[in-house]
Amino acid sequence: MTPWKVEFTAEAEKDRNSLDRSQRHQVDKAIYKVSQNPLPQSEGGYGRPLGNRQTNNLTGLLKIKLLRLGIRIVYKLSHTDEAMKIIVVAARAGDEVYEIASKRIDA
Repeated sequence: MTPWKVEFTAEAEKDRNSLDRSQRHQVDKAIYKVSQNPLPQSEGGYGRPLGNRQTNNLTGLLKIKLLRLGIRIVYKLSHTDEAMKIIVVAARAGDEVYEIASKRIDA
């Protein structure tokens, strides 16, 4: 299976660049792995779907969890372009990463 195209929003690129080199390397490896099959787990892919959380409606978005680093990557799929658009790369401090994602998709 050919990997999907990976696109970063400007904010997500800044998020990624703010990580130290080893964190960035692990984030890149995780994104590459998921890009092989970024569909939701219910469709046989690696993505973990987000839904309607307390104050944030993130339906249609998916996440990648890097447990040891405590980092979450939130992305959206574009089936027409076969692209996964990275919206946020951030440490999971409470629900902050999901609040950031909500603000960025609403903007």
